[in-house]
Order: sequence, then structure tokens, then C-alpha cells
Amino acid sequence: MNTNILVISLLGFSLLSGCSTSYQSNGFTGGYSSSQLDENVFTVSFKGNGYTSKEKVKDFVLLRSAELALENGYPYFVIIDKSAYSEESSYTTASNSTTTGQVSNTGYMKAHTTNTGGQTYNYSKPTNSNTIVGFKVKPESFSYSAKYLVKSLKTKYDIEA
Repeated sequence: MNTNILVISLLGFSLLSGCSTSYQSNGFTGGYSSSQLDENVFTVSFKGNGYTSKEKVKDFVLLRSAELALENGYPYFVIIDKSAYSEESSYTTASNSTTTGQVSNTGYMKAHTTNTGGQTYNYSKPTNSNTIVGFKVKPESFSYSAKYLVKSLKTKYDIEA
């Protein structure tokens, strides 16, 4: 019985780990986080996992920036600083060697060795960060409409409003 639970748990974990990071607060598989730096200044980050595209991470940090601006009463915002980077990692599967053989009555041995595993997989975890300034009135220079961005990006990724 315990073996079945272990197998089901491992299967569930492997299915979850094969998915890109969803739009969520930062957790085990990534997500967004933010800090308020001043009355209308915020820093927002989004970390993806090894299955999350750079485009999705860029869009999700923009979505969270727009939501944060709206939550704080700012219908418009500008990005005053941004960064993007990826954490590169790899892992190598365990390797096994199995040797089988036959010995003849003359003392001659015939052996065969099979090697499995030992494969290396590389993956990248993208992260984007924005520092934004929120505005109650649309500034004369370029700015994002927070409400428009939220609607557009939630539609693009089929995220419930």
C-alpha cells in the first residue's frame, strides 16, 4: 500500500514539474513577488521554471506590474528600470552498468556490458524584474494603461479576471 502511494506521489510530482510556471504568487515552481519602494514606486519580479518561456515571464511581470498599479490606485504606470536574466542549470541522470556472461567448459568467458543513463539535461529558469512608477493622471510621456494591460494579458493567457 505504501509503495502505491509513493508511486502516485512521484507520478503527480513529475506531471506538475513538467509544466511551466502559472500566474501565481512566488512558490515552489516560481511566480511573482513585489516590494513597495516609495508611495508610488514598486519593484516587481516574476521567476519562471525550466519550462517557462522568456516571453511568458516578460508578459507575467508586466501583468503583475499593471495589477499592482491598479491595486494601489494608479491607472497608469511607467517602467523606470527593468532587467531580465536566466539561471542556467543542468542535471545528469544516474548511470548503470550491467554485465552478463557465459563461461564455457573450456574456461573461456564471453561477457557483454550494457550501460544506461548518465545523460545530462540543461535547463534555463528565466526571471524578469520591473521598477515601476504609478500615476493617477496619464503622464505626457509614454505610459502603460494598467487596466488595458490586465485585460489584454489575461485574455492572451486565458487567466480568469
